[in-house]
Amino acid sequence: MATDPVCGMELNPETAQHRSEHEGSTVYFCSAECKDEFDRNPKQYLTAA
Repeated sequence: MATDPVCGMELNPETAQHRSEHEGSTVYFCSAECKDEFDRNPKQYLTAA
């Protein structure tokens, strides 16, 4: 499972329709709205590991 970093929804990466590439990783989203929000400011939604 993957988690939408904007809203926290759990998603199946194989069926998620919205995704972005960020620093070599694929990030999955529940909606176009969450993807657009992430694409505007990805650092707001990702924390350093």
